[in-house]
Amino acid sequence: MRKISLFLFLLSISCTAIAQDYKQKDSIAADTVKNIRFNYKQLIIPGILFGYGLWGAESGQIKSFNFQIRNEVNESIDTKVTIDDFSRYVPAVSVYALNAFGVKGKNNMRDRSVILATSTIICVGTVFGLKSITNVERPDGTTNDSFPSGHTAIAFAGAEFLYQEYKDQSIWYGVAGYAIATGTGVFRMYNNRHWLTDVAAGAGIGILSTKAAYWLNPYLSRKLFNGKEKKLTSFLMPSYDGKQFSLCYFKTF
Repeated sequence: MRKISLFLFLLSISCTAIAQDYKQKDSIAADTVKNIRFNYKQLIIPGILFGYGLWGAESGQIKSFNFQIRNEVNESIDTKVTIDDFSRYVPAVSVYALNAFGVKGKNNMRDRSVILATSTIICVGTVFGLKSITNVERPDGTTNDSFPSGHTAIAFAGAEFLYQEYKDQSIWYGVAGYAIATGTGVFRMYNNRHWLTDVAAGAGIGILSTKAAYWLNPYLSRKLFNGKEKKLTSFLMPSYDGKQFSLCYFKTF
């Protein structure tokens, strides 16, 4: 528990330093980066999810509940499915697919790609950091990197990304994204790869990662592009297969 607290403390210091630097800079034009404003109320739901997962790592009662769910799920399992290996990417990819079909999102290609890359880096970094210091055994007993669920974190990060980009078009885009992300978490438990607390914490981390990416986007855009729009098309696509993280960048002039 002390290692977890130290990790979260160092992470909060890093975020605070970036936020303070951001406040000292001039804001860029509103039509260049359409970010979302910080509101503490947005932290409530993901905070509860992550808090439940973290508390479950120490609470005997919640651990007992984890085993009850695992046993009930195992009784109904006939064959394992691998849909969760693909469904975790569906919400994020849907943003680009919708744009390709002419449904315009909140941000342009460049900004949304920076947001997605930032979210993925925060999400994967947090997940790997927690996995390395918690050493929670998976339900199937294969490894000791169960907490939190990386698949679920990526799926919910993508769901929040889809919601933020298209909530002004229709809230149902976000609903669909969150339904797919929830299904991903359920299948992680169905396949006996994660506890309920792993999935809950992963969901909270994913949502918070994308929200943080939107809050940081004006700062990053100014650093990377000096707040100027350029007449080019670029595409930044991060990916994570459960073991390795990669980032592909395409640019056309």
